[in-house]
Amino acid sequence: MNMMTAEQLVRLPQEEMARYIKRLTVAKSENTLDWIFWQRDDQKPPTGDWRVWLVRAGRGFGKTRMGAEWVREMATAHPGARIALVGATLNEARTVMVEGESGLLPLSARDRLSWEPSLRTLRWPNGSIATLYSAAEPESLRGPQHDFAWADEVAKWPHGIATWDNLMLGLRLGERPRVMATTTPRAVPLVKRLDQENGVALTKGSTRANACNLPPAFIDELTALHGGTRWGRQELDGELIEDAEGALWTRDLLEKRRAQSVPEMKRIIIGVDPPASKGGDACGIIVVGLGADGFAYVLADHSVAGRSPEGWARAVAAAAEVWGADRVIAEGNQGGDMVVSTLRAADIAMPVKKVHAARGKAARAEPVAALYEAGKAFHGGAFPELEDELCGLIAGGSYEGPGRSPDRADALVWAMSELMLGKQGTEPRVRQL
Repeated sequence: MNMMTAEQLVRLPQEEMARYIKRLTVAKSENTLDWIFWQRDDQKPPTGDWRVWLVRAGRGFGKTRMGAEWVREMATAHPGARIALVGATLNEARTVMVEGESGLLPLSARDRLSWEPSLRTLRWPNGSIATLYSAAEPESLRGPQHDFAWADEVAKWPHGIATWDNLMLGLRLGERPRVMATTTPRAVPLVKRLDQENGVALTKGSTRANACNLPPAFIDELTALHGGTRWGRQELDGELIEDAEGALWTRDLLEKRRAQSVPEMKRIIIGVDPPASKGGDACGIIVVGLGADGFAYVLADHSVAGRSPEGWARAVAAAAEVWGADRVIAEGNQGGDMVVSTLRAADIAMPVKKVHAARGKAARAEPVAALYEAGKAFHGGAFPELEDELCGLIAGGSYEGPGRSPDRADALVWAMSELMLGKQGTEPRVRQL
């Protein structure tokens, strides 16, 4: 009896499926623990002579499991192999690629792996070693050599092109060095480049392709919120969506304004866009600083969702304390008073300026977008959720980004406007009492 895969098995009529399962021997039933049994046809490695395998698919497609299983296969089939595991940050590389539910450690219980977090290394008994790297530090990949690499969520990488080029220059060990890149698509320069390069094998897929392994409520909720939208086509269907016509920010512009480092800050403002409703909207909390060079820098995104008014107000207070902010700017008609009272309750003494929206979000954003165009505003890192919203703001007033409202983008606009477009404050910094 030939061993079927799970995908073949579920296509059988129920009675025939039951008969097949009853006939399984103990040895064959143990095979159902293996990835070769569970993987779908669209999750199998491509055939042919490829150097890069790009998996560009919607959320929940199974990209992380694919990457971890491919690394396992390379490590065991090539004793002594050197493998790079590159995430957007070291924390994401560790918590997703290694320790996550579909990461290497949970899937490798029978492999007897040795995990050394302090050294950022995984070791196999046959001598293969995987080392973690962060795309936030492209220079860390200058020098190390590898046989194979798994690059996760490359569309989120803070310095995508530089990190990728350093990784590829070090991919020179073994007879056939290869890299697997997994990502939810965003039309950032690196993803667009890989989409066109020779030697790149592309796997595309949607969230629905993995429906049998996802809670129905997860798919239903995302489809109800984002089905048919540009963002839904990107995040659920796995399409590579180009910038919307008339967008105030583009992916190329944001990449050009991504700072390699940030200077000392002269002033720090936290912009807050409280949720307009109690159901599902996020509270945008964006930290922006005025550098010693006179330019503005986005420093952090502390936005939260699903919190009570007191909950998100406390998140604002925590961010203000961490960053030693000079001022909080909050939309007055959407909860500014709650921010004021919570800061006082937390003994955070600082000015809170309540602002009122006289124009629509896109109209308020246009002068701030002009700061980016003029090279006066930069991002001190990668902020994918915020950048998705910025790229969804369209000149003239429409919004084509994720969610019902660009909460993060609006918080950024309030902070940038106060820092760069209003009167420069001269009051001294006020710290916690």
